Amino acid sequence: MASSSSVSQEDMASMATQICNQISSIFSTSTHPYPPPLDLLLTELSTISSQNGRVFLYGVGREGIMLKAFCMRLAHLGLSAHLVFDMTTPPIATNDLLIASAGPGGFSTVDAICSVARSNGGRVLLLTAQPEIGSCVKHASVVAYVPAKTMANDKNEGDVKSRPLLPMGSVYEGALFVLFEMVVYKLGEILGESPEAVRSRHTNLE
Repeated sequence: MASSSSVSQEDMASMATQICNQISSIFSTSTHPYPPPLDLLLTELSTISSQNGRVFLYGVGREGIMLKAFCMRLAHLGLSAHLVFDMTTPPIATNDLLIASAGPGGFSTVDAICSVARSNGGRVLLLTAQPEIGSCVKHASVVAYVPAKTMANDKNEGDVKSRPLLPMGSVYEGALFVLFEMVVYKLGEILGESPEAVRSRHTNLE
């Protein structure tokens, strides 16, 4: 007998659809006057690749986890990709790109790392949902605006007891995952990387 806390397949499918629809709606929202984030990321990454530059990635919390997954795929595409704070991460220099995320607009660590990157000649692409008020924007070379709710603006209006399906920054973080998958797919086309070449760069030390 199913317990009172069990969830039916229909319920799971409904929840999954709601989650996917929430994330999908982010990409039909205008980012004007900022360029579409997919176009911006493709332009920056293809330029870095053509210049034999390196890509550095940093984010805090769940945003950081999305960037770690993205870093892995960039390495699979043949780019020199590095996570900030890894023991083998080289120094950033001219012709290199830092991709950093600050969904709510600012974090002290992201501010500091972006500032160091700029002072050493690196280019900074900032992903954020708060491009107008965030402290990190002042360090950015370019801003990728992802118009999703984060902890900066997720408080419920009206019924304080209501529980959103995607709380706090989950919409933003989910949007990052989807955005990065689109980047990986399109960038693979731009760089002429076959599925076999991408797979060949996956670690075998597992």
